[in-house]
Amino acid sequence: MSATDHRGAPRRKVLKGAKISFLRLGTSTDCTVRNLSDAGACLTVESQLGIPNDFDLVLDCDHSIRHCHVEWRAGNKLGVSFH
Repeated sequence: MSATDHRGAPRRKVLKGAKISFLRLGTSTDCTVRNLSDAGACLTVESQLGIPNDFDLVLDCDHSIRHCHVEWRAGNKLGVSFH
């Protein structure tokens, strides 16, 4: 981890398909998990438009669900922490 990296856990690079699920709306949007740790992840999306600060992330590979909070947004990337 670099001196400017404020993450609590080191992340490993991955390239996994996933869905951002909006339970209240009954909809979802596709995303790609770019890096992952036990504490959070970096996601890429087509557009951040309409993505709330809190949502469920459903990984395509094993259908596991992680409750997420957006920590930062930049372009088509989201940094999320798991809760």
